[in-house]
This record gives sequence, structure tokens and C-alpha cells, in this order.
Amino acid sequence: MDSQKWNELISKLPNPHLLQTAEWASAKEPFGWQAHHRTWEDSNGKLVAAAQILQRSISLPIPGRSVCMLYVPKGPILRNWEDSELRARVFSDLDSFARETGAFFIKIDPDVSYGFGLQGEPGSKEDPTGSQIVDELKLAGWRYSNEQVQMRNTMLIDVRKSEEELIAAMKQKTRYNVRLAERKEVKVRNGNSGDFPLLYQMYAETSVRDGFVIRSEAYYREVWDRFFAAGMLAPLIAEVEGQAVAGLMLFIFGKQSWYLYGMSRDLFREHMPNYLLQWEAIKASKAAGCETYDLWGAPDEFNENDPMWGVYRFKVGLGAYEARRIGAWDLPINPLTYNLYTQVLPRIISVMRWRGRRKTRSQVLAGEPG
Repeated sequence: MDSQKWNELISKLPNPHLLQTAEWASAKEPFGWQAHHRTWEDSNGKLVAAAQILQRSISLPIPGRSVCMLYVPKGPILRNWEDSELRARVFSDLDSFARETGAFFIKIDPDVSYGFGLQGEPGSKEDPTGSQIVDELKLAGWRYSNEQVQMRNTMLIDVRKSEEELIAAMKQKTRYNVRLAERKEVKVRNGNSGDFPLLYQMYAETSVRDGFVIRSEAYYREVWDRFFAAGMLAPLIAEVEGQAVAGLMLFIFGKQSWYLYGMSRDLFREHMPNYLLQWEAIKASKAAGCETYDLWGAPDEFNENDPMWGVYRFKVGLGAYEARRIGAWDLPINPLTYNLYTQVLPRIISVMRWRGRRKTRSQVLAGEPG
């Protein structure tokens, strides 16, 4: 389907996700993913659901067999998740499509929430629909996935508020750090595609310092180039004394924005450039007509033992609130192959991460791009 047509189509549904856009599918295509598009209409021909389904072949130690998997990143998208008949129809059709395709399993990852805010805390809001959907998925044979490709939970900021309300909603220390960065003459500028090598190098430095694994530069360039060309990516770069010290990739689609990638150097960290970057991203989201800014990621369990607790506290400081999601769910079509996949995959990922860390560290030390 034509990319513009698909994006216009899903824009007719509530909260269409960035990962369901044609640009995301195009960026994944060079890495072995093929896109399929499915839509659902009501009796009057009105669009009520849509799904961009990615297909990829998987190499497993099964002689003479070629297997493939299906993944619906941050989908499907439904007009009304409270419509149980629509839910059943969509889940059933995805099951049928997986069988017709010959996939050994299909993974979905819809933005369906159990609730918002910390459960039991003042101001929190529970959504019983999330629990109902989980019960239906289990009954239909779906399993909570051991491979949560995206972050299950996230942090959101309502950017419909005025700038005065947004800065007032921040924690006192966060407001202080934003103002400190301004006093220290941290400057934030809009980047362009010519800055992408620099941004990747900073991202590689960040991954080595903070101990997480990143992909090759070629992967990020596919994503960044396509979304930038489509006008859906605004790179923001913080500079001190003319030197780039931090960056943020702000993605925008419809009435939402997303903070997918952030990068920083050790240089001038005491000037708090990341705080000013986030404030500029909030203002840019608001100026673009967005209603929600998704800070992309929160702890699986909201306690101090979670490895993301420090990042979580930073996002809370910005005035963000928790969105507790149901996460990714798998439907095994071929249980034997699926079980083999789930046993082998963690070992493969472990080896890939080890190699990735070594490669990235070597590149950073050598000052080379990926």
C-alpha cells in the first residue's frame, strides 16, 4: 500500500502509533522485514481497526525447514478497545492470517493500558478493559511474551497544557536544572541529516557509558533518514561553547510525539544539557500540535530495584505520569517450533549483545562511526 495512503488511513483511528507507520516498515525492510496491511470496517464501511504486520524469516536448527514469524509493533489499532466483538474479530483474523502465511507464531504489542499513574496512589486511574483483554487473549491461546521487543510501560506528558503549567508540573530540582542549563548558556538547535553521524557517535558513547546495547549505524540511519525525509523527525542538539554535548531524536506523528533515542557525552554534563533538551522537546511537541509526549519507557516493576529506576525518576521529574500497559503477547501457531525458538533466542541475544558491546566499545575508543 502507498505509504501516504496507509498513514492517512491509520490517522483516522485514535492514537495511531509511530511504529505502525509506513516509514517504520520501510526502515525495517532492509533488515529482512516485509510489511502486510490489514484493515477492518463496520457494517457501514467505516474503518474500525488496522494493523501493519511485519514478517521475517527466522533461522532455527531445524534441517530443511524455513520458518517465519509475524510481529504487529504497537498494534493492532482499534477505534474502540471496549468493543469486545471487535476485539474478538481482530484477534481471530490475525490468528487466521498467521496460519495462512505459514508463520510459526505471531506477536502483537497494542498500546492497551491497565491504568495510568502508580496503582493505589492518589490520582491514579485504573482501566478494567486492559484486564478484560488479557483474559480474552489467554483464553484464545495467547501467551505473555518473554521477548518484550518494546518497553512494556511508558511515561507520558500532556502537552496540551500551557508552558507555564508544564514547567510548574516539573519537580523543583528539574526546574532548577532547566534554568541552570540556560544560565550556563547551553544552546539547543534543530539538527538535520548532516548531523546524523555525530548523533550516532554520541549514542554509541552513551551506550558504552550506561551499559546498554545498540544496533549498527546503518540501522539507525535507515530509521532517521526515512522519518526525517517525511517530516516526522526533529533532531535536537545541545551545545556548549560550540561543542555538541547531547542530543535527542523527537519523532512526531498525528497528535503524539515520542522520545525514542537520547544521547550525551561526559563533556559539560554539569551544565545539565539533557534537562534543557527535554524542555525544548516538550515545547516543540506542543508547537507541532501534539497532545501527548511519550518518553518511551518505564520500569516493568515500579520499585527501586528495577534497573530503569534512575531513568524513571528523571522522567517523573519532568512531570510525566505512568502508563501501565499489557505488553506484548505471542500466539504460537506451531508450538514445537515456538518452544524451540523461545529456548534458543535468549542464547542468541546474549551472544549478540556481548558482541555488540565489544564492537561499540572498540568504535568509541577508536572514534569511528558504526
